[in-house]
Amino acid sequence: MAHLWTEKRVVISSDAETLAHDVAERLLVRLIRRSSVGKVSHLALTGGGIGTEVLRAAGSHPRRAEVDWSTVHLWWGDERFLAPDDEDRNDLAARRALIDHIDIPAQNVHAMATVDEAPDMDAAAAAYAAELARYGDDEHDWPAFYLCFLGVGPDGHIASLFPDRAEIQITDRSVVPVRDAPKPPASRITLTRPVLNSARCVWLVVSGVDKASALGLALAGASYETVPAAGAKGRRRTMFFVDQDAATNVPLELIDQEF
Repeated sequence: MAHLWTEKRVVISSDAETLAHDVAERLLVRLIRRSSVGKVSHLALTGGGIGTEVLRAAGSHPRRAEVDWSTVHLWWGDERFLAPDDEDRNDLAARRALIDHIDIPAQNVHAMATVDEAPDMDAAAAAYAAELARYGDDEHDWPAFYLCFLGVGPDGHIASLFPDRAEIQITDRSVVPVRDAPKPPASRITLTRPVLNSARCVWLVVSGVDKASALGLALAGASYETVPAAGAKGRRRTMFFVDQDAATNVPLELIDQEF
């Protein structure tokens, strides 16, 4: 049997707004504690509606000023290969929601290349892999992530790892291009499963009744090939933060409101 700290646990908030605030507050408390003793925290961010709302809640929270942001590095689990000012870019949403409201050094913000910065998706993926490797160690060609945020699609996808596609199976690269993605925009870049799962903590943030089925399958141990969210697992903790609408199929024994 898995140890408690590696099991999937669920925290339920009443609605999407409360969910975003609750997750943002938990994030800031941990960053304040870590940065106060000089610990470096590498975070992998997610896009999407609820992911951006978490960042917005953190960006407007009064305790954001207590974090020593020079100790924090921001990365992205995936990105849309688009122009830098395209509204579908995850990093653009993150800048507006959080980054523009905190005192973080520019060199600590590691965005994936735009179409203006790389000739194609292969080059963009290779460039991001090289950037990750700059912060790697003897074990991995990527940073020791403290926390990886993930959203979950109605189909169970995480980052840009979609069900029954080759990208979910890749383990020999840290970053790969995703062409003809089933969800627009079709051209994307994503971290692979080994990188996402190497994080000390994986926090999946799930909102909406349309996510209830995928959440239930992920918690029930479905195949990660068909439900990628089922394969998300942090080295120490795997937490699902969900609102009441998404919690329909959550087993009672997995609920952990004390976290």
